Amino acid sequence: MAEVAKPAQTPAPGDWQAWQESWDRQQEWYMPDREERFRVMLDTVEALIGPEPVVLDLACGTGSITERVLRRLPGARCTGVDLDPALLTIARGHFAGEKRVEFVTADLTDPGWREALPHRSYDAVLTATALHWLDTEPLRVLYGQIGQVLRDGGVFLNADHMTDESAPRINAAAQSFGQARKDRELAAGAVDWAAWWGQVVESPELAEPARRRFELFGDPRVPGDHTRRDRPTTVQWHLDTLRASGFAEARQVWCSPSDAVVAALR
Repeated sequence: MAEVAKPAQTPAPGDWQAWQESWDRQQEWYMPDREERFRVMLDTVEALIGPEPVVLDLACGTGSITERVLRRLPGARCTGVDLDPALLTIARGHFAGEKRVEFVTADLTDPGWREALPHRSYDAVLTATALHWLDTEPLRVLYGQIGQVLRDGGVFLNADHMTDESAPRINAAAQSFGQARKDRELAAGAVDWAAWWGQVVESPELAEPARRRFELFGDPRVPGDHTRRDRPTTVQWHLDTLRASGFAEARQVWCSPSDAVVAALR
């Protein structure tokens, strides 16, 4: 019988690098091609903007995009914006002393969220695996606001759960294959969403931010309401909505069976 790995231990107090890495590992359990989509996003930014972009990391979480932007493009400057107190605590700890980075607490469904940003306009707005939490109309409004944050010629990139619903048998097979992989890795000790948040609440420095996070969004350790909501699921919806929001061009630049990256040029 194969030996089952022990679950990852909770990072030590103050070890923000370890928290950042544990977040990445948890996300990679869901998306094993996560680094590939980041590479495509940064290729697109560099191709359209150059090596020193001013970047807005939208719904930044722990700052995964910001870290990869600065690693790839050392001349870049980044603003991370999010509402999650726990994830922002990790981000601020991880990037403490980094003069190229600023973090802002703001609710993207608040009409005034842009007023909290330190720059009037940005070269690029990047987001990953975040906006699928928004229903159709709030997301449509946000796309229009993003267009107003970008300078002329700026680029918006969204990597998220998007599908092509014209091939249901392919989609079903890919979903089944992916679930089998996740089941194997979970049995071998991978940490999923609920378990990761269980580690967060065990941390003395994150327990209070986690409590505030749970008040805002609910406790991720508790099974949620899986009722179907009015949330867009297709690549085509995103492309059509971005063009209708005033972007000059919009296209898909990467995809997997379950996810895609769309790019839109202001």
